[in-house]
Amino acid sequence: MSNHLLEVAGVHKAFPGVRALSDMHLTLRAGEVLALVGENGAGKSTLMKLLSGGYRPDAGSFRLNGEPFVPQNPRHALHAGISIIHQEFNLMPHLTVAQNIFIGREPRRGPLLSERELNRRAADLVARLGLPLDIRAVVGGLTVASQQMVEIAKALSYDARVFIMDEPTAALNDAEVATLHGLIRRFVRPDTGVIYISHRLDELKAISDRITVIRDGRYVDTLATAATTTREIITLMVGRALTSDARPVDVRPGREVVLDVRGLSTGPLLRDVSFTLGKGEILGFAGLMGAGRTEVARAIVGADRTTGGTIRLHGRPVRIHNPAEAARLGIGYLSEDRKHLGLLLEHDVSDNVALSSLRERFTRWGLVDRPATRRTATDLVRRLAVRTPSVRQPTKYLSGGNQQKVVIAKWLVKDCDVLIVDEPTRGIDVGAKEEIYALLNDLARQGKSIIMISSELPEVLRMSHRIAVMTEGRVSGILAAGDASQESVMHLATLRPNENPADAAELGLPDPRRPDAAPDRGPTEPKAV
Repeated sequence: MSNHLLEVAGVHKAFPGVRALSDMHLTLRAGEVLALVGENGAGKSTLMKLLSGGYRPDAGSFRLNGEPFVPQNPRHALHAGISIIHQEFNLMPHLTVAQNIFIGREPRRGPLLSERELNRRAADLVARLGLPLDIRAVVGGLTVASQQMVEIAKALSYDARVFIMDEPTAALNDAEVATLHGLIRRFVRPDTGVIYISHRLDELKAISDRITVIRDGRYVDTLATAATTTREIITLMVGRALTSDARPVDVRPGREVVLDVRGLSTGPLLRDVSFTLGKGEILGFAGLMGAGRTEVARAIVGADRTTGGTIRLHGRPVRIHNPAEAARLGIGYLSEDRKHLGLLLEHDVSDNVALSSLRERFTRWGLVDRPATRRTATDLVRRLAVRTPSVRQPTKYLSGGNQQKVVIAKWLVKDCDVLIVDEPTRGIDVGAKEEIYALLNDLARQGKSIIMISSELPEVLRMSHRIAVMTEGRVSGILAAGDASQESVMHLATLRPNENPADAAELGLPDPRRPDAAPDRGPTEPKAV
């Protein structure tokens, strides 16, 4: 008897202008974690939406527990035993954690909902899963990582036999990833299985039994995790070998200071943040979740109100009240939340590319010059290798990596002197990451100044001329590339404000009480990671 819990055979799916899947195959064995990998646009999310009833296949078949399975809709798939965590959250921001977990399944006392019983069940579930969640907290006020935990709790609240996880750790730190992996191990039993999609290839060794690779909507191969290497997986994913030694060009000592931030504060979180950004420099921001990295970016561009500090741009003091004003001054901001703060998903690619420069470049006598926006978008789509059948394609139909490229294209049109990129490669495959790294390096070589915020420490080490490390709303130290290592960055990231700097001195690190000590040495070429 076959031990296949789930089988996909010969599945095809097409959208207008795009063939998403062609003759797709996949098998999930009972009792295993199957990793599914592929570049952005390879068809992973499409396949998962087919399995969970979000889409209907054009051809092919599914079998669940050896029986034919034709999901009619997401509710039907759930009742059949398939639960999924989508890459994009499906939460109601105005409801509490408990209400989101049991939405549509609320316990009742007669005709009325029982809030007490709802909270009791949610509390029991969260405690059993070991998730750090306040069940009465309103979801809209939670961090992205906490919202991801709510999605996980909701998915695990169903009595599922197949658990599909689409980029479940994109917003989680290392400790939260370890918690999630513990949950997965407890979930997998002889009669259950997990399909695990992630661009963090290092996770696959830790959590999966086999790895299925797809490319351009087609099945490529399935490998035993223990018997393969990351390099082999990457080569199968992209169809070519990738180098991992790219680095930004060196920046001359004594460079022009483009941005000078002194004593920046926003009240309870940011306190006395100071740093400089040189022309042609990539300044990385590292730190643990909640350290204040994103808040620094938002304060600079006027998205959050500041309570103190000064900002000088090209030597001149500026007061920035909102992101539009920042853009007019030449400071662009790519938010970590590209779906809500970076794109107009219902609009096409050309509209989004032109968005930041609509008034200055593409409006004549109050009318938008559509041919001009499409010519510009077509040029940038070609330059950035955006996978889209046309610049008239609605942006919501693009993969995450291609959406991120559209956001970058928008700011390339604006031609800002300073570009702040927050989690520029979150949820993006290794091939697209290399392209974005190359683009950022090219912009730095052209003299653009870049602040790069990232939760992936190897990424920060690889890309940055200098690294500003934050802890509890302060810059605990700034490291030149030659002084930076995972150990030195993590030491500063866990250093409490005003902590005795003796330990840092033993490691050869700057005094944490002097947050801008490193710049005077001039940036050095960062090490390849």
